[in-house]
Amino acid sequence: MRDNTKKTRTRHLRRVFGPAGAALLVATSAILAYPATAAAQKPTEAGKACAVAHATSGEMGQPTAEISTDQMEAALAQIQEGVLVIDARPYQEFAMSHIPASVNVAPKPGLPMSQFTSDVGEIEKLTQGKKGRTIVLYCNGPFCGKSKRLAADLLATGYTHVVRYQLGIPVWRALGHPAQAEGDAIWAALDKDKTAVVIDATDPAAFQAGTIPGARNVRFDEVAKAKDDGRLPMLDHNTRIFVVGKDAPEARAAAQEIARNAFHNVSFFAGSIEDLLKARPPSEVPASK
Repeated sequence: MRDNTKKTRTRHLRRVFGPAGAALLVATSAILAYPATAAAQKPTEAGKACAVAHATSGEMGQPTAEISTDQMEAALAQIQEGVLVIDARPYQEFAMSHIPASVNVAPKPGLPMSQFTSDVGEIEKLTQGKKGRTIVLYCNGPFCGKSKRLAADLLATGYTHVVRYQLGIPVWRALGHPAQAEGDAIWAALDKDKTAVVIDATDPAAFQAGTIPGARNVRFDEVAKAKDDGRLPMLDHNTRIFVVGKDAPEARAAAQEIARNAFHNVSFFAGSIEDLLKARPPSEVPASK
C-alpha cells in the first residue's frame, strides 16, 4: 500500500501557511514540524497536552511563516546545527530578558525608536553571507512589529529561510519558560527596582559562604516550600525574580521550576555567582572600610 502521509501533510501545510510558508516548513522540518512537535505533546501537571504551546497568532498576509512555542523549543535544540535565533529588540530589552541561546545585534541606523529594526548588515556577519541559513526572529509579542520589519529586510537581502516566533517573549514566559538576563541588566534592575528578588539556587553551605547581597536561598526542590515560607513573593506573581547558581544549568533549572509555579517574570544568569559579582558596576560596590 502506498504511504500518502507526507503528501497529505504537505497539502495541510499549504492550507494553513500558504505555498511559500509550506515550502519553508517542509525544508526545515526538524524545527517546523506540524502538527505540534513532541515537546508540545508532553503532558502538563494536569495530565493534558498544552494546546497553547503549538498555537500561533494566525495573522494573515505576512511574507514569512510563524512558528509556535513548541517549534521555538525545537529551533533552540538546533542551534548547534546552524539555526540562528535573533532577538529583534534593542539591547537593553534583550539584556533584561531574552530567550536562552538567542542573539542580539546593533540597530539599523537612522531610525526613530518607534521603528527600531535590527541591522541586516550585522546579521550578515553572523551568517557569513550564507543566505540559506535558517533564521528565527522574535520580539515583544503579537502586537510588536520589530521581527516583521527585520524579516522583510532579510528577505529583501536574499535570505530564504526566515520564520518568526511572533508570540514572542511574553508568551514564552507565560508558558513557563524562564528568560536569560545579562549581568549589567540585573544590577541596573536591582538598583532601580527595590521589589526585585534574587534567588540563590546553590546548596546552603555555598550560600552561607557568599552570595549576592539580599539573595534568598531556594534550591530547585524547595520551590513549593518557598511559596509558603516567604522566600517567594506570593502576593505579586509579576515580581521581577533573578535566579543565580553555581553555573548556568543550576540557575536555569531553579528558574524554570519557579516559572512553572506561576511566576511569569523570572530570569536566570548564565554564569556563576562570582561572575555576576564581577559584573557589578564599581559605583554599586560598597567601599572597603
